[in-house]
Amino acid sequence: MQIIENSKVKEKLYKEKLENGLTVMIIPKKGFQKKYIIWGTNYGSNDSSFIVPGENNVTEVPKGVAHFLEHKLFEQENGVNSLDALTALGVNANAYTTNNHTAYLYECTNNFYEALDEFMDYVQNPYFTDENVEKEKGIIGQEIMMYDDYPEWKVYLNTLEAMYHNNPVKLDITGTIETIGKIDKDILYKCYNTFYNPSNMAMVVAGDFEPNEILEEIKKRLIKHKPNGEIKRIYEDEPKEVVKGKIEQNMEVSKPLYTIGIKDVVPDTQTKVKKHIAIEILLNILIGSSSNLYKQLYEMGNSYSVPSIEYEFDKTYAHILITGQSNNPEDLFEMFKQKVKEIKDNGINKDEFERTKKMIYGEYIKEYNDIVDISRMFLSDYFKGINSFEYIEEINTIYIEFVEQVLKEVFNDKKMVLSVVKN
Repeated sequence: MQIIENSKVKEKLYKEKLENGLTVMIIPKKGFQKKYIIWGTNYGSNDSSFIVPGENNVTEVPKGVAHFLEHKLFEQENGVNSLDALTALGVNANAYTTNNHTAYLYECTNNFYEALDEFMDYVQNPYFTDENVEKEKGIIGQEIMMYDDYPEWKVYLNTLEAMYHNNPVKLDITGTIETIGKIDKDILYKCYNTFYNPSNMAMVVAGDFEPNEILEEIKKRLIKHKPNGEIKRIYEDEPKEVVKGKIEQNMEVSKPLYTIGIKDVVPDTQTKVKKHIAIEILLNILIGSSSNLYKQLYEMGNSYSVPSIEYEFDKTYAHILITGQSNNPEDLFEMFKQKVKEIKDNGINKDEFERTKKMIYGEYIKEYNDIVDISRMFLSDYFKGINSFEYIEEINTIYIEFVEQVLKEVFNDKKMVLSVVKN
């Protein structure tokens, strides 16, 4: 096993790529009662057009298959729902689908290995029939309709719709009633066999484990597979320009919701971690809880809570999202753009820069006390080609000049959109 050590957080990552192509990452946490495991495949809602290894023709599948698969894997041929079986063992099990990966997980203090039997069995043994696929369409259809009535979800999706012309990141992860209606068992098996090959998957385990012992337990439960070749994923070209500067929807909300979206280019492989850190610093300086702009907005009664700020990126998209509640989102948006211009013209205050960098560094360190956070982080970053320790290592190499350069390159008025949901 490869051992990657980070002295700053006093953590070690044990990493091994098995013969079948599966990457296993183990984070020992001596003395921790809780144990956590997450098993993911590099397959998300964006992957609906691809070439299967060994084939020449492009396979097109309906939107929403990755999420549909996530739901269906729990149902076993013996009639048992594995989620119920895991719950009966006293473990907290779940699964989720994102734009670029799907993950299955559980956490517990007891019965870890009994749960591991069930966990590794259901993920490796899909069971799809015409009947159970049709039944699931009704369940997921209800989920789609529920999210259609969820203002926080709509303000987010509308932002992506305003930013992206072609990239599938703008589409709902669940698909639509129409697209899931086209899913059948053959499509599910084809996608499972393509994307759930161990060579396209990774597993992270965190807790009080001896690395070699837990690795052997995992190996014992793996079904033999040969690694498959590269899956060619096909995406339409995406223009740099946004679709439109503003999008608005009327829904029942107590206060208007807003999201400011900033469309970015896909970050360079060599600098993506540094750029991510720089954007986190900038967002906190611009509109974070201790920023002058947030204090001003709060005093004016134009912001009810600290906005959530995030930078999302993958191999085909990158964007900033700033989300909150405001009496007048349009005024808030203009004030934000004015603040960006002001800092571009005058530069970043050095004291504020150092203070913000230290605050973010402290948040990074804090994440290592939570085995759920670090496991999900290592999995997500792995599929982006990042070792999560890089954030701890790189933050001290971030200088004010680099952050000011990122500000000028990314925070462009023409790449900004405003999404509003109000009564």
